[in-house]
Amino acid sequence: MADLSFYRQLSLTIEARISSLVNGHGFYTGAVDATNEARDTDVSAIAALDEPTRRRLYDHVVRQPAPVSRDEAAAALGLARQTAAFHLDRLADESLLDVVYERRSGRAGPGAGRPAKLYRRSTKQVAVSLPDRRYELAGQLLARAVEESGATGAPVRDVLHRTAEELGTRLGGRRDANLFGVLELYGFEPRHEEGVIVLVNCPFHALAREHTETVCGMNLHLLRGVLHGLGETGLAASLAPTPGRCCVRLEPLA
Repeated sequence: MADLSFYRQLSLTIEARISSLVNGHGFYTGAVDATNEARDTDVSAIAALDEPTRRRLYDHVVRQPAPVSRDEAAAALGLARQTAAFHLDRLADESLLDVVYERRSGRAGPGAGRPAKLYRRSTKQVAVSLPDRRYELAGQLLARAVEESGATGAPVRDVLHRTAEELGTRLGGRRDANLFGVLELYGFEPRHEEGVIVLVNCPFHALAREHTETVCGMNLHLLRGVLHGLGETGLAASLAPTPGRCCVRLEPLA
């Protein structure tokens, strides 16, 4: 029971870590989507908010309980309608706002008029982190482990290691996956050094610093799974804690 309680508390720590990376406008800054294209898109979206008028419009729209028209946004912020329309459409193009069409009159059929173009907060989650962090991935693994342990009575650590390895195997088993590609995609920043592959960045840095044994063990099994999924039989993942780096490195088998 004490074991399960510890992992539940760690799960709360991860949730708090993620929450600390979310600003007041709903931007989660811990990476979620593991594609370089998605990351570039998210960077572009956040950069779009650097323009002050656009940011004010975004803030106004997301605070409203219902979708907002161009006229309403322009009137609320004292802008020309054309200016408001330009920036609202740019926010929609960057997937920061969703566009919906509604007839405000409530009428339908002939004579009801054209639906108004309205804007509301996007359902998309924008994610950027430098250096790359994967706290949500750690949280998902831990939550699964806690749930399964509570249901089966199996030790949480054993379940965590198994689920991490299973996930790694799936990542490595994807079509066209390669070792450096997977490691780069998930933020490990692999480098060749003196015959071994070192991982310059830890995607779980803050958690590993506070809960080293648990998080590094999870990470070790995750990377063992990646090697297994790739069918990489010439390398082994092992713990080799080094300040400022991931605790795992990949070494050639003797």
